Formats: sequence, C-alpha cells, structure tokens
Amino acid sequence: MAQESKEDELILGVDLGGTKIATALATARGKILARGYKPTLAQEGPASVIGNILGAMDETISRGKVEATQLSGIGIAAAGIIDPDNGKVIFSPNLPGWHDVPLKDIIQQHFDIPTYVGNDASLAALGEWLFGLKKTVSHLIYVTVSTGIGGGIIAAGKLYTGACGMAGEVGHMTVDVNGLQCNCGNIGCWETLASGTALAKEAVREITQGKETSIIELVQGDVSRIDAKIVFQAAQRGDKLALELISRLGFYLGVGLVNLVNIFNPELILIGGGVAKMGDLLLKPAIRVVREKAFTMGVNAVEIKPALLGDDSCVLGAVAFVLEQLSAYSLG
Repeated sequence: MAQESKEDELILGVDLGGTKIATALATARGKILARGYKPTLAQEGPASVIGNILGAMDETISRGKVEATQLSGIGIAAAGIIDPDNGKVIFSPNLPGWHDVPLKDIIQQHFDIPTYVGNDASLAALGEWLFGLKKTVSHLIYVTVSTGIGGGIIAAGKLYTGACGMAGEVGHMTVDVNGLQCNCGNIGCWETLASGTALAKEAVREITQGKETSIIELVQGDVSRIDAKIVFQAAQRGDKLALELISRLGFYLGVGLVNLVNIFNPELILIGGGVAKMGDLLLKPAIRVVREKAFTMGVNAVEIKPALLGDDSCVLGAVAFVLEQLSAYSLG
C-alpha cells in the first residue's frame, strides 16, 4: 500500500482493557481501516494477556491487508498507572499480576516497530482533542465514567501528564473524607460515589432495605447481577428508584466536576465511558451542580457534553499518542 503523505501513514492503536482488547489500524487522519477484538482473559496473567494482544494485532494487520513493516508506529492505551517514558505498566487494577510489565519493549521487539504506551483515559483525551475536536480548543478535560472514573487533561494545547505520568487520576480525588473505601485503598474517592460500580452498589443497598423497584425483576431476583446497565434499563422504563439513583449519581458526578472546573478552568469537559451513555439523565443533574457550586467565571467559560468519539476514544487516542511521539504533527 503506497503512502502518499504523512496523513496516510499507518498506525496501529490498541485499547487494553480488563475485559476486552480493541485494536484499530488507522491513518494519521484518524480514519479506521480495520478493527479487531479479543477477550483480555485478564485472570490468566500477563503472559497470556500479552499473547492475546499480539493475536489481536496480527489479525487487525491482516484484515487491513497490509504488512507490519508498513506501520509507522504502534500505540497502546492501558488502564492503570503507566510509565509513558519507559512504556511500562506499573500497576493496573483491571489486570491482575501486572506490576512493572515492560509492555513497550515486548511489543516493540515482536514487531520491530516503534511502540508507545500510555494511560487509557489520558490518551482518550488526546484522541478526542486531535480527531474529534480537530484541536479547536486549548483547554480540555476528558472524564470517562464506567466501572471506575478516569481522566485526561489537555492544557494549553498539550497533553498534560504531570511530573511522572500520573496526571489525570481524577477518579481518586477525595470528595468525602468519611466515605467508602475505594479499591485504591483511599477513603471517599470520587469513583466510590459517581461510577457505574457505585451506582450498582447503591441499587443493591436500596433493594436490600426493601425499596420497590423493577430492577429486581430485570435480574430475576439475583441482586449479584445488578450493574449500571440494568439500572439504566429500569430507568428507561420509568422506574422511580432507578431514576432517583441515576439523578443521585449525576449529583456526585457534578461535585467532582466542580473541582475540575475550579482547578483547571477548562473550555470543555467531555464525558465518556459506558455510564455516560445514560445521556441527559446523568448529565443534567451534574451540570446543575456545576452551575450552582463552581466559580461563576469558570462556569461561564466551560461547556460539558458527551464525548465525540464514543467507544473509539481510547483506540484513536493510542493512534494520536504515536503521532505525538513521532512528532508527525505539532501539538502545540
């Protein structure tokens, strides 16, 4: 396949999650040419997961009818604490046994292609900014609301990663010092109140206390099957408790967003992740809290809306990260 310009360079993006591995062969313009999916099978450990990553990548390259040697780079977006300079996964709560895994070196040695690894939410912010927004804003925060909460920050037209690559862990800012213990070990993190996991736990708590709801019917009486999707399904049917729970979730989402508005003064906050698919049921109460509690100047400067790239935020963010590292584009 002839490459006529920088914009036609081929990049392979990988979204490494706890349950699935999504891959995309894309051009430097963000046009996806081929896709692939494989289950992560995270419980089988790092060696097995890396084998699944390589398999998904090989399949996607084959589907794109290109050779690996035609790739300009490989980008991997992974959940957890990442050392982007060395391409190591320091720790990932979604990937058991992953401690200081040199993922960049492993993939790069396999393909002999420049490879870069970054935090999934940070790279999603980069993907949204480059391919979704076409760099039309300079100050952006991307928040993903799913099992947990992650974030990515574009400050003055550049991805902000902090002193050691940890910037954007917004889900672990403390919003309730007397709250619940988070999986990270801290107390009262934002994601203990405003994530999909938090929504499901609150639904189970209300049901076990005797609240009437159709949620229990949707899971045939098995409360262990309750998750954010089930609560949303009940809300769509007009279930009173489900609607109250999502509104409450939106309130706590808004509490965290107030902090982000006051600290970073962004032009735009994009909300992504599976829970964000609840749309206005979630975002309206969140935006109301921001308007009531954040500084007026910050409120007037910011727009809060759903992410533009949907489920492709991370995988295209991985592509964008390669472009940044290769300096194919000036991201200043």
